[in-house]
Amino acid sequence: MDILIVEDDPEIAAFLVQGLTVEGYAPHHVATGAAMQAALDARRWFLVILDRMLPDAEGADLCAQLRRADPGQLILMLTARDALEEKLDGLRSGADDYMTKPFSFEELLVRIETLRRRVGTRQEAVQIADLTLNLALKSAARGGRDLGLTPTEFALLRFLVERRGTIVSRMEILAGVWGKSFDPNTNLVEVYIAYLRKKVDGPGAERLIRNVRGFGYVIDDD
Repeated sequence: MDILIVEDDPEIAAFLVQGLTVEGYAPHHVATGAAMQAALDARRWFLVILDRMLPDAEGADLCAQLRRADPGQLILMLTARDALEEKLDGLRSGADDYMTKPFSFEELLVRIETLRRRVGTRQEAVQIADLTLNLALKSAARGGRDLGLTPTEFALLRFLVERRGTIVSRMEILAGVWGKSFDPNTNLVEVYIAYLRKKVDGPGAERLIRNVRGFGYVIDDD
């Protein structure tokens, strides 16, 4: 799960990046509102952890802008501004949750997991062209025909679909699907991409999974 951390305190940012990485997330840190916008333009994030007091912007204003631009984006405000009215203001601006500093990292993890469950409840199926990925049933179908994916194939397809339209490298896939402990020289990615292509992009079907030479893989209907 890719998490964008918007935080101008380098110590807090480093703590969050390290802790979330250990927990299996893929955090990326920026320190300004302008850098946040650039990161949002570049890709889709599972969650944005947003400070309110940034050097070039007010977090609540950024939250409101992001909510208008992407109603489905998960946003968790993490800030030292702990007055009740400020909390309410943050939630009214569109935040899904609001935590105050100093904070417990364990509580932050529980809140992130709660947001993950909320997404799972809200969106059980994802559609790309005639490919349907059922997140609840952990199955996939193309043109109404079940693809019969193995658990690993489903995990790989889900990883690609969650980054739809974004080129992901083999190392990103290896870390996201199999974990960072795997040998970087393994050919697992290439082998399972081939398996997946046979099932998803069968004879006569529009090709959805593409290899971008020198960069990685992407799934899209464009």
